[in-house]
Amino acid sequence: MSSPASAVPTGRLAQLRNAYQMTKKTQPRIGLLLLGVFVLSAAAVAALGVLLLGTAWFSIIITAVLALTTSLLVTMIVFGKRAEKSMYQQAEGQLGAGAGALQMLRRGWDVKPAVGFTKQQDVVHRLVGRPGVVLVGEGQHARVKNLLASEAKKHQRIVGDGVPVTTLMVGRGEGEVPLPDLVKRVKKLPKAIKPAQQTDVLYKLKALDAMRPAAPMPRGPMPTSMKGARKAMRG
Repeated sequence: MSSPASAVPTGRLAQLRNAYQMTKKTQPRIGLLLLGVFVLSAAAVAALGVLLLGTAWFSIIITAVLALTTSLLVTMIVFGKRAEKSMYQQAEGQLGAGAGALQMLRRGWDVKPAVGFTKQQDVVHRLVGRPGVVLVGEGQHARVKNLLASEAKKHQRIVGDGVPVTTLMVGRGEGEVPLPDLVKRVKKLPKAIKPAQQTDVLYKLKALDAMRPAAPMPRGPMPTSMKGARKAMRG
């Protein structure tokens, strides 16, 4: 029977393998690229190590260790960027992709997918953080615009005028935010409330949520693959 400690690396390797396979769908040469990054970064560190530390046996060992660890780190960083780009490309346009991207936000944000929706599967997701309430819409532009306006009024009425309610729409059209830029756009919103106010806002919104039917969200590639890959690469 394997111990929990031995099970963790296995799961991490599986996540990395899945992320690699998904990345290869849009970037067939990803393997050659990562190999080149590994070799070049290792060679650069090795040359620098020999130059600074010399060629004594202990210096060679130190240089080799530094070259290996540095090249692995650089390769993983490059892979992470490429994998993220690939996953966004494959998820873009799919229902629920915005919710998957928003799940990548770290501590300090409360993310609730599909707080509003239409019969045509247009959806609005909600974030609560230091910028206040952020509503993010996905779907057909005209319908989502109306849905966002309706949800903004409901939320503003609940949280009060002292808490900003910001609306964003995912897409490639005019006034929309492309999926790959969504998380960055949210992070750039100015802080407007304090942590204590954020807790109070969440408490107030429970009443609004209690009056809604639950909206089933489809399982897309973003929430599972990207989160797993990032978790594995962070160690």
